[in-house]
Amino acid sequence: MADCLAAKLRELGFAVEEDRAWEKALSEEGIVPEGQKEAGRSDRAGNLYGFLQGTIPGQPVLFSAHMDTVEPSKGKKAFLEPDGTIHSDGTTVLGADDVAGLVEILEGIRAVLESGNPHRDIEVLFPIAEELYTVGTSSMTEEEFGKIRAKEAYVPDMSGMPGTAANRAPSLISFRATVTGRASHAGFEPEKGIHAIQAAAEAVTKIKMGHIDEETTCNIGVIQGGSGTNIVPEECTAEGEIRSYVHEKALACLDRVTEIFRQTAESFGASADVRYTVHLHAYETGMESVPVRRFRRVCRSLGLTGDITSTFGGSDNNTFAEHGIEGLVLSCGMYQAHSVKEYTRTADLAAGAKLIAGLILDSE
Repeated sequence: MADCLAAKLRELGFAVEEDRAWEKALSEEGIVPEGQKEAGRSDRAGNLYGFLQGTIPGQPVLFSAHMDTVEPSKGKKAFLEPDGTIHSDGTTVLGADDVAGLVEILEGIRAVLESGNPHRDIEVLFPIAEELYTVGTSSMTEEEFGKIRAKEAYVPDMSGMPGTAANRAPSLISFRATVTGRASHAGFEPEKGIHAIQAAAEAVTKIKMGHIDEETTCNIGVIQGGSGTNIVPEECTAEGEIRSYVHEKALACLDRVTEIFRQTAESFGASADVRYTVHLHAYETGMESVPVRRFRRVCRSLGLTGDITSTFGGSDNNTFAEHGIEGLVLSCGMYQAHSVKEYTRTADLAAGAKLIAGLILDSE
């Protein structure tokens, strides 16, 4: 995918660079199989960055869509129906998340160049591993982000018809609580054991799930423990996530979860260790910001709604916001994403490409 996109960008006149994100991120995450981590392998992709010199002065604009998809993805076959619907054969995802975004960016840029209209500098960033909590862009160094000149970004990576954009997304924190008790024979001497599953289960019952408030959710989705029915379990793990539009609320929820596990475990004579990872940091792009005003203005000119909404999912735009780049996540005509029923429509792809072209050409 990276090689294909790099070639297409060079055909459009872009200077293209590819970093080593697969080394810095994927190998650290344990995704690259052992024995395949050596540098220089042609089958390992990094984030693609492209720059195209503008023909008029003005602030550069950044477009981004990720190259990876969720599974099952191998052996995709796309079918185009007479009404313009594009879908897979039902055994894999289509990959419209986020190939629809890639298509619209490339076609929008191509349309601008073919029109001969003057345009400002254009930058693109096509990351790897967005589906793994933005591992690709999160692996980028300050020096690598420093190459990006734009302070305005558009990320077509949201379900729905083109014409809607999200200006707000949450923090996302995953956690893993490990409760350690003491093993013993469940039949002969259960009283000598400390039941880790029981301690963990009681802690889970004390944690509020679902909506903590209108901006925050908490969920424990995986619990595992024990090694046999005749053994008092020595260890139990519980894994979950916290999301919030306010980063401080997410951290406060994490503190509560941690304290509940520790106090409950201690009451059983066990111990609890809670580890966590902050995958995404909440952001909100202001309604009077350049991206919002430009998006609405271009949508009006194209007869699109120009609606501004929120999303409770993350994207590479979360990472951009952390590095001082204001942006929006755009609906790009993907439907039923993350399933084998995923589809897109040619009319949406065309509308999305026109929107990208409009965002490039808008000079106000």
